Amino acid sequence: MCGIAGELSFTNAVEVNHVATMLDKLAPRGPDGQGLYSQGACCLGHRRLKIIDLSEHGAQPMVDAELGLTLVFNGCIYNYRALRAELTEMGYRFFSHSDSEVILKAYAQWGRRCVEKFNGMFAFAIYERDTGRLFIARDRLGIKPLYYLNNGHSLIFASSLPALLRHPAADTEIDPQALNHYLCFRAIVGDKTLFKQIHKLEAAHWMLVRPDGQVDHQSYWHLSPGSSLETETEETWSQQLEQKLYESAKRRLEADVPVGVLLSGGLDSSLIVGLLHELGQKEIHTFSIGFDDVEDELGNEFKYSDLIAEHYQTRHQKITVSHSELITHLPDCVMAMSEPMVSHDVIGFYLLSKTVSQHVKVVQSGQGADEVFGGYHWHPPMVDATTENEAQTYQDAYFSWQYSEYQQLVAEPLLDGDHAGDYVRNYFAQCPAELAIDKTLMLDTQVMLIDDPVKRVDNMTMAFGLEARVPFLDHELVELANRIPFELKLKEGGKYLLKQVARRIIPHQVIDRPKGYFPVPGLRNMQGPYLALAKEVFSRPEARARGIFNMDYIDAMLASPEQQLTRFGSRLWQVTLLELWLQLHLDKDT
Repeated sequence: MCGIAGELSFTNAVEVNHVATMLDKLAPRGPDGQGLYSQGACCLGHRRLKIIDLSEHGAQPMVDAELGLTLVFNGCIYNYRALRAELTEMGYRFFSHSDSEVILKAYAQWGRRCVEKFNGMFAFAIYERDTGRLFIARDRLGIKPLYYLNNGHSLIFASSLPALLRHPAADTEIDPQALNHYLCFRAIVGDKTLFKQIHKLEAAHWMLVRPDGQVDHQSYWHLSPGSSLETETEETWSQQLEQKLYESAKRRLEADVPVGVLLSGGLDSSLIVGLLHELGQKEIHTFSIGFDDVEDELGNEFKYSDLIAEHYQTRHQKITVSHSELITHLPDCVMAMSEPMVSHDVIGFYLLSKTVSQHVKVVQSGQGADEVFGGYHWHPPMVDATTENEAQTYQDAYFSWQYSEYQQLVAEPLLDGDHAGDYVRNYFAQCPAELAIDKTLMLDTQVMLIDDPVKRVDNMTMAFGLEARVPFLDHELVELANRIPFELKLKEGGKYLLKQVARRIIPHQVIDRPKGYFPVPGLRNMQGPYLALAKEVFSRPEARARGIFNMDYIDAMLASPEQQLTRFGSRLWQVTLLELWLQLHLDKDT
């Protein structure tokens, strides 16, 4: 829910219009209301999507004059009722029925450790009236975003990078490290963004900013590896997993509006429908999307989503998108991206969200299961990797460009090191897990997942004021999954234990089917209008003047798009998307 923005000045009063301008850019995230709070050096802004406590008592910025605290919050605290009861017993008085107010009281009681009490997805900022300090925090798995800029004069933050770019203090100098991450790793990881001066608050981190500009910054949660001493049987693991799945799905029903499901027809989304049905939910709103076929490649998986919809008698809606409609909406989809998101299914989420938002405000989605339960094709090669070759094995299986190729792609001034390769090598060297495959699963869960699929779902759904909840990323479920031996994850083609649990809940046809994906074959193959788009993007003078790419290399890619295909899609789309994103967000005349 919602979009937040704000500024804490270290020198003088804040210009309220600067925060209001950022807030305007966040309007799609919160179509139900807006608010601004300003007190001298601090200004906080909020765009509201009404999910819990639909009354004006739940409006933000939420000011608790008695405690001297003001909050702006994006997300949902699923255990807020239990925390509210606990805080009430301690003597706190509540003026609303919202989860937002629980955050305020929890911060008053437990300070920065309040984040350890929350089960949910969140990014929030709390201003302390009496000390002038600003506390900012983000959930454990980075489901809700937060970008910030600290230029020594003020701390500026927003729920999206494009919103932050609206602030006059925003600097758009390209960061060579982030560029290297995006092109090789296909995601800009850690606290980096494309721009040197703008950062992300990392998942599972909080930041305390003092009025003089001093900053405390700390992680409050780490994923611990499993142990070779684990002795549970497969059946015991299975029972624990089933219990956690039910708990997670039930938590994400917490809302004062109906909750639907994005149903792709794959194991993960189908299992969510089954769990909700077993929890007593009837006539569940479900939604599927499909695209035109390309040659022999199907553009939809309606065969499987129809099966689940019929089995559970859901209120199902299928959305079919033609190539002409897809290419028409592609620029709007890119405008909705906080950062360039290369996966070709992003347009699917965008168009699906556009329709779904007309029917419900909250959906559950199956993101995260492949990372957490071992469902990707690069996982099996890591089983036999050794300490000496584990990092390179991962790069060979996952990277779009190895550094030797990258040096040919990118212009000389932006070449200053193999940063993506260094990141992976450092991660494997420092990860507390013993085996390469366990290190890989932790890397995928704590890094790649946060800065690619999770961000993709948040951005595309919130572009239409639709809140997406991800049951497979409940932190208690993730902690359990990380302890499960990798053999029970990768066995029989991947996600073995999750499939065994699913057999007790959903029809086997969607479990034993070939692994699917959000198929967008036209975009993935970069033919026809998609190739024409790429040629147009790189023909613009801005692309040549920007100085990111070796244009001879780009021209060679445009001349042979069929040679740019990998198991992840087209490398030509990856470079086209980056340049298109920059043109749409930075170039005024585009």
